[in-house]
Amino acid sequence: MGDELYLLTGAAGLLGGNILVQLIAKGARVRALVLPNDPALANMPWEAEIIEGDLLDGAALDRFFAVPADSEVIVIHAASIVTLDPRPNEKVRAVNVDGTRNIVDRCLRYKVKKLVYVSSTGAIPELPRAQAIREVERYDSDRVIGYYAKTKAMATDLVLQAAREHELNASVVCPSGIFGPNDYGFGLVTSCLKMVARGRLRISIGGTFNSVDARDLACSIIVCAQRGRRGESYIMASRCYTFGQLMDAVCEEAGVKKPLFTIPLWLVRPFAGVGTLYGKLAKQPAWFSRYTVYNLMRNNNFCAEKAEKELGFRCRPLNESIADTIRWLRQVGQIGSN
Repeated sequence: MGDELYLLTGAAGLLGGNILVQLIAKGARVRALVLPNDPALANMPWEAEIIEGDLLDGAALDRFFAVPADSEVIVIHAASIVTLDPRPNEKVRAVNVDGTRNIVDRCLRYKVKKLVYVSSTGAIPELPRAQAIREVERYDSDRVIGYYAKTKAMATDLVLQAAREHELNASVVCPSGIFGPNDYGFGLVTSCLKMVARGRLRISIGGTFNSVDARDLACSIIVCAQRGRRGESYIMASRCYTFGQLMDAVCEEAGVKKPLFTIPLWLVRPFAGVGTLYGKLAKQPAWFSRYTVYNLMRNNNFCAEKAEKELGFRCRPLNESIADTIRWLRQVGQIGSN
């Protein structure tokens, strides 16, 4: 990859970790911005150069962007705070919006070759269920549900505004829910898989979801860094599945009994607040909450045709991702062997 140097944020997360590993495997030079004393540091490839700091630390960002004069810099901004709480949160806004503004400002100041910003399908306004959801030109935080989605819409608009007004060579990737093996942060989908694989969820609920394997997403983000068009967004998602299909696939792979029956979402929706309260009391992500019920009830039919045509994006079958994730959960002792 010549004199190119990749600057990667979010390398300690599931997606960022996959991007880092794949770039190193390609022989790329990578510099990663990582929070001080982050436990993930112990598992990062030795080839990566580590800069400790965060998105709100101006001095750390200047060290992050200070590169040899002959380097062509490609920035992949994958860091953010994901929250299931739909209420405003100053820390989430600061990291997701102000942090992205800081990255954009330095991309302009240091004249980088390329910026790829990892947004979310949640930042795209929902359409009626019969319609496929495609990329939009403008991201309006007032038209999306949930505070995480609102902050991602605001940040995405900042990136695309810089592409329009300052000719920053920036592209945006909008993934659906991210999961896959090596999810040491145990995100929403992984936590749900673990519960089902342990046989602790004996009933299913209605609704649909859309998730993309972090490995496939990382691969196409790297392609986007080379071929993504300036000022363009790319949805990266799988096809829409029912929650029942997810449950059946996990039960089959984990060797546990399938759910006894399925409860329609309209019946469980009034009780979603109990899940939110439990998550707060237990100080862990609540996989069943008002926000997750909304996401199961909404239109999850995202169209990835643009990314498929321009970037070669492909998403492996759901069953394959589940099988690999269950295998990893066994390896790390989160579930027993069947």
